[in-house]
Amino acid sequence: MRPRAVPVVLGALLLTAACTSPGAGGGEDPAEAAAVATSAPDQRLTLVADAEPVASAVSASRALFDEAGVVVVAPDGDRAATLLGASAAVGLGVPLLLDPEGEGSDDAVAEELDRLGAQTVLAVGADSAPGNADVVAVPASAEAVAAATGLDLAEADPVPDDGDAAAVAALDPDAPTALLPEDADPAEGEADGELPSVTRAEPLDSTVVLASGSAESLAGVATARAAGASVQVTGGQTDPRASADAVDAVSGAETVVALGTAFGAEDGLDWKVETAATGTQLPGGGQTLFPQHFMVALYGHPGTGSLGVLGEQDVDAAVQRARDVAAPYEALVPDATVVPAFEIIATVASEFPTEENDYSFEAPIEQLRPWVEAAGAAGLYVVLDLQPGRTDFVTQAERYRELLELPHVGLALDPEWRLLPNQVHLTQIGSVAIEEVNRVVTWLADLTREARLPQKLLVLHQFRVDMIPGREQVDMSRAEVAVMVHADGQGGQGAKQDTWRVLQGVGPEGLAWGWKNFYDEDVPMLTPEETIAQVSPRPQLISYQ
Repeated sequence: MRPRAVPVVLGALLLTAACTSPGAGGGEDPAEAAAVATSAPDQRLTLVADAEPVASAVSASRALFDEAGVVVVAPDGDRAATLLGASAAVGLGVPLLLDPEGEGSDDAVAEELDRLGAQTVLAVGADSAPGNADVVAVPASAEAVAAATGLDLAEADPVPDDGDAAAVAALDPDAPTALLPEDADPAEGEADGELPSVTRAEPLDSTVVLASGSAESLAGVATARAAGASVQVTGGQTDPRASADAVDAVSGAETVVALGTAFGAEDGLDWKVETAATGTQLPGGGQTLFPQHFMVALYGHPGTGSLGVLGEQDVDAAVQRARDVAAPYEALVPDATVVPAFEIIATVASEFPTEENDYSFEAPIEQLRPWVEAAGAAGLYVVLDLQPGRTDFVTQAERYRELLELPHVGLALDPEWRLLPNQVHLTQIGSVAIEEVNRVVTWLADLTREARLPQKLLVLHQFRVDMIPGREQVDMSRAEVAVMVHADGQGGQGAKQDTWRVLQGVGPEGLAWGWKNFYDEDVPMLTPEETIAQVSPRPQLISYQ
């Protein structure tokens, strides 16, 4: 650090399309303004996951800026100075770096200032800064920062304790406000000088920053806004598919920066970003299913009421009925989006040999497509249920690939109707080996990733433990699929609750859960209010048959 001197003239100007930020020297000829140059990252996805705030701020600056004749520095750990520094950095269009302990001696920060070609540092809340640039020192005061920068900072916006990242992400580069903690004591003192005017770079409007919102990423959020990148604060969620806002933000972006330590632990972040970039959303929003969605489904087969309520009416009436059945749950499940759904029996178990001698009638795609498409157009989710008889689940699922390639269509396996070679329906209750279930998980997950589709629901129907022996070994490693166990027993509520408790005890951790209400067979059938009150833990899917 050297004592402040008259600002020096920096190198070549940017394109004339760049603007000059108003500053104390805002009336200077642009030829004497401090130049700034941004650049989008070279990679489609850039990860900034440093655990320490100082290092994270440096990494964010390196990712988004090539040059900055003026840089803002604030003491690490000084919340008021960091927030005001963020206001200044965004208003000027320059990076925000942090100085450990405010001692002005950090080598990494000094090296970054040198790389940027910084000639002047605005030190907010400190008297010095690392490196050899001229220092303009200002107290953590909105008035002092405004005087040093020439920015027309509005009256200070109070920021709540948990609102730093959101407040900085919302800063408008063209009209920044002065951010300060809501309980901050007014700082006293004046700036010891003025900054040169700054030639703002072209904004990185094709770059999106996903910010976890954690403390170590705050300076990086300011740097991103200063560079003109849009910032989506994820509130600690590191899967970009998990919210409608994150999907919207990533959709169409040329480059994405994931900012925050937690992103470093997100397995498969690259393909998840590519999936989010499609912009395709599930009914109810986002690209992951639970816990943000709560489904209520009609079960059955088109064209017949004998297999469930779905087929008791035509497709348009079924859509309306699904909405009507789901509607009471909206007030009962306020923490999730209630999504009406169809569970369509795509392959129907047969008591007698069928054309392929597999004891299963495979409905043609032409019969199912109008129902699937009408449901999707109406904002319903669809599950295709398989009752495979003597064939296997993967073979039958492959028949419906073109429907499963639609973003709102999932899959259900019904082991009750999965027979051994010499078994027949209604004589034996079927079962499926866990190895076959895991082959379905792999098949469905691969299809989902290859087509960059939102997460798929895979339902495992079960009312006896021996229907899926070894279920605790089901593959839960594929984030492309949400695996659900659906307790579809019928009868008295005592027996159904006993089945529910037994199935809950099998595992593994992380399963989603479904419950079925039977209109005619349950004694009695639970109302929506009773379903939510009595079925614990709360299911993520309620189906009606």
